[in-house]
Amino acid sequence: MLELRRLVLICEFARKGSIAATAEALGYSPSAVSQQLVALERETGTALIDRTARSAELTDAGRRLVLHAERILSMVEEAESDLSAHAGKPSGRVVVTAFPTAAVAFAPALARSLRRHTELTLRLGQSRSGRGMREVQSGEVDIALVDDWYGRVRDSESLRVFPLLSDPMVLVVPRKHRLADPEVPLDLRELRDEPWMATPDGEPSRLAVDRLLVDVGGTRPTPWEFEGLGTILSLVAKGIGIAAVPALALAAGVRGLAVRQFPGNPVGREVHAVARGSSVHRPSVSVTLRAIHVAARYIAADLDPVRPSERPREGSRGEDDPLDGWPGRAARSASDVVGRSFGE
Repeated sequence: MLELRRLVLICEFARKGSIAATAEALGYSPSAVSQQLVALERETGTALIDRTARSAELTDAGRRLVLHAERILSMVEEAESDLSAHAGKPSGRVVVTAFPTAAVAFAPALARSLRRHTELTLRLGQSRSGRGMREVQSGEVDIALVDDWYGRVRDSESLRVFPLLSDPMVLVVPRKHRLADPEVPLDLRELRDEPWMATPDGEPSRLAVDRLLVDVGGTRPTPWEFEGLGTILSLVAKGIGIAAVPALALAAGVRGLAVRQFPGNPVGREVHAVARGSSVHRPSVSVTLRAIHVAARYIAADLDPVRPSERPREGSRGEDDPLDGWPGRAARSASDVVGRSFGE
C-alpha cells in the first residue's frame, strides 16, 4: 500500500527538481526527504529516482508514478472537500496568495468579511507574477489572485479560474502637473520627453508600459527603473516624474497624485482567482472565494469612472460590508480615482 505522504513528496520533487528544494518547500530536512523517497521505491519495487553525485531526477517509472499520484491526491482532496461541505461550517486555515497590488487591495475586505467565521483563519501572502497558479497546483496555497496580461489564464483539468475584474493602465502625474487638470487633453506624444518611471525590464507592468509608449513618436522614452509600484507612486507624488501603472495600484492610497485615463482602449490586465477544482466545495475555500468576489465588485466600482446611478448606494450594503476599511472606500468614489487629484 502506497503512503499518501510519500506520494506528496514525489509530486513535489517532480515540481521542484531537487531533493534540497523539495525539503525546503515542505519543511523537511533533505535527508528525511531522501529516506522517504527510498522507502517509496521499496514500496513500488522499482527505481523512481536516478541519483548521481551532483543531481537527482525522475526515472521513467518515477514520472509514471507522479501522474498516478497527482490523480490520487486530487481525488483524496475532493473526498475531503465533499465531507467538509456536508459538515457545513468553515473551519481551519485557508491560504491565499496574491500579486502585490492585489494583496494590498483585497486584504482589508477579506479580513473583515471572514472574521465572522470564528473557526476559520486566513493566511494571505504575496507571490511574484506567474507563481500563484503553480502554488495552487502544488497545494502550497488554496487560492491565488493572479494577473493575466495576455488572456492566457484559463481553466485546466485540475484548476478553476474565476474572473474578478479588469485593471487598465492609467497615467499618474504629480498633483501640480499640467495634466492633473482633467480638462487638458492627454496626448502621449507630448509626454515623450517627460521623466518616465517604470518597473524593471521584463516585469509584466513594464512590458505594458513599453506597449503604451511604442507610438509616442521619435525615440521611445527610456524610463528610470524602480522595484515596486508603491515606490513608483510615491516618487510621482513627490514630483520626480510620471508613470503608467495598473489602476489597482491606487489601492495603496498614496496621496498627492492625479490620475488620468489613457484614450481609446488602454493596455491592461484581467485579475482572476484560481483554485483547485477538487477544493472549491470545501467550506473554507468556498466562503473565501465568495468574499473575494464581493471585494472585487466594489474595488472594480472604485477603479472605473461609472455613472453616479451605477455606483453602489452608500448605506445599502449593511454593517457587514466587506469593503469597509478599504483604503479610500468611504473617502472617494469611482470618479475620484480617475481624473481627479489625490491629497491636498
